[in-house]
Amino acid sequence: MIYQCTIANSITISGIGLHSGKTINMTLRPAEAGIGIIFHRTEGERTVSIEAISANVVDTRLATVIGKSGLTVSTVEHLMAALCAHGIDNLHIDIDGPEVPVMDGSARSFVETLQQTGIRTLPRSRKFLAVRKPMTVIDGEKRVSVIPSRFFRVTADIAFDHPSIGLQHRSVKVSKEFFQRELAPARTFGFLKEVEYLKANGLALGGSLDNAVVIGDEGVLNPEGLRFHDEFVRHKILDAIGDFSLAGYPILGHFKSFKSGHDINHQMIEQILASPDCWKLVEFTEKDLQEALLAAPPALASGLALSEA
Repeated sequence: MIYQCTIANSITISGIGLHSGKTINMTLRPAEAGIGIIFHRTEGERTVSIEAISANVVDTRLATVIGKSGLTVSTVEHLMAALCAHGIDNLHIDIDGPEVPVMDGSARSFVETLQQTGIRTLPRSRKFLAVRKPMTVIDGEKRVSVIPSRFFRVTADIAFDHPSIGLQHRSVKVSKEFFQRELAPARTFGFLKEVEYLKANGLALGGSLDNAVVIGDEGVLNPEGLRFHDEFVRHKILDAIGDFSLAGYPILGHFKSFKSGHDINHQMIEQILASPDCWKLVEFTEKDLQEALLAAPPALASGLALSEA
């Protein structure tokens, strides 16, 4: 994965918005190298192009929201996680509503979409953000840190005072295959009382048991139950991958979090970008890859590791 990538063919996705409850249409289109991932948000006759980068994050209370010039796109994290795991660097996303469709509450539909479109390699090398020094953000009980690593790793611990969740821990090395199999199907979740409150205040209008795991006083309300015994922490990792992708570069680093959410994930990326002495942009060539295969010195192994992941 030393070269930038885009999708091979355009494709349109339609689905319900979690908060608006309205049908939203989203078209993914190939982009040239160096373009990045751009949402083209339309409202009436107006279209605003919003780059999927941390500088454009405008809200993190209920989801990660990016915006520019008065228009926003909410709940970008599931789609961004799928794009990150598949090595998609450049993409145009035309969207006619205020949020990415929630689909089934996971990233599984987006993975299936990328499998349909195919992935095209572009003739420009990819730059990686390699973490060189540890960094930490603490916000009350929440904590996120990142340390140097030859891989992109995410470790998460969550703690909820409910027997259906309790304490959960998982640590993963992110790769396309692992993401597809172990993370993408993990759904967003919420407590019934919180969902009722949100609906009463004009939010989560599209939320249902079809697109979220809902937890009542006695346990999970979804008749099919959970997809994984630790689906909750897996979804937290899925969210984090999407949030961290807004750094604008694939990251070589190991993130460790406790009780994290979109807000502190965003704070972590902002701290990284504001601390250029703690990271370095690394670019690999085919020659680097061949030398790494023969000798695998640490400086090159990071690129090789990501290629093999």
